[in-house]
Amino acid sequence: MGDNKNFTIRIPATSANIGPGFDVVGLSLSLYLTLTVSYPKPTPQGPYVAPAITYSGEGAEEVPLDAYKNLTTRVALYLLRCHSISQFPSHLKIHANNEIPFGRGLGSSGAAVIAGVILGNELGELNLPTERLLDFALMVERHPDNVTAALVGGFVGSYLKELDEQASEAASVPLSEVLPEYPPDAGEAWGLNPPVPPFGIGHYIRFRWAESIKAIAIIPRFELSTAKARDVLPTQYSRKDLVFNMQRLAVLTTALGQSPPDPGLIYEAMKDRVHQPYRKTLIPGLPEVTSEITPTSHKGLLGICLSGAGPTILALATEGFEAIAEDARLIFKKFGVEIDWKLLEVAGGSTVEH
Repeated sequence: MGDNKNFTIRIPATSANIGPGFDVVGLSLSLYLTLTVSYPKPTPQGPYVAPAITYSGEGAEEVPLDAYKNLTTRVALYLLRCHSISQFPSHLKIHANNEIPFGRGLGSSGAAVIAGVILGNELGELNLPTERLLDFALMVERHPDNVTAALVGGFVGSYLKELDEQASEAASVPLSEVLPEYPPDAGEAWGLNPPVPPFGIGHYIRFRWAESIKAIAIIPRFELSTAKARDVLPTQYSRKDLVFNMQRLAVLTTALGQSPPDPGLIYEAMKDRVHQPYRKTLIPGLPEVTSEITPTSHKGLLGICLSGAGPTILALATEGFEAIAEDARLIFKKFGVEIDWKLLEVAGGSTVEH
């Protein structure tokens, strides 16, 4: 029997929207999903041994440990099968350690999807470029903001390309066909020909980020599903509200890269009229936290917004982190909401270490 092949994959948490950038911008943050992977190479003789998954950290009680039900391994298998590799290597062992809380607007599912595409790329020794990995991720997670930031790191703007008819057809395949629910009796031949992603679905650019800016994640102790948070949004917006957001986003993407950062510019540029006003019913205390904590009242604060779909609030600041977090705690407490908070750096992208 040969040596074990070992590698470690590390994916950062992400925060999407950053105020006016709804479904447009994402930011990678220094909480991580880490996969430690090993399997024998060459494959040992004898019967095939199914993957063994173990899991620690956030969500450990609720994550399925069956490789055909776990999101990360299902994504990896999707990528492998699109490259004519029908199964995982025999005797595969994966340990996941997760620091990213579930259902809090910090990109836990985006991190799981990116972990899956990178895992598939490594297991199949496919050497796919970043852009192609993103195509696979976007077949599973149709919003590019979180997955792009998790993959490439930093402060990132992204869009989905309008594809030609044939490619659009492939990109609009229901998720149930991309990641089918494997029945208990699924044999090796089940689900072997998934839809292959078109090339060039997602496009992105990394903006500059001033090194002095840190992110305070103010995390309420309850989950909020993205689906529920999307359900409260209107299907149409006024021109006035869309212009309000576009004006601010145009300023924000440059303002966060300038040193020293200007709170007078950034605080107003992080306001939003497209998603936050509609989500306040789901997050008691949201309007109060985002309006009462200001650069005037809190030295070092630059701006404050909902992280992704929430309920986490993201405060960007250069100093005074504890005072900002503690005052947010007091405001939330009035509404019967307990919080935890973490001071985070803007992180690099996903990494693989052999």
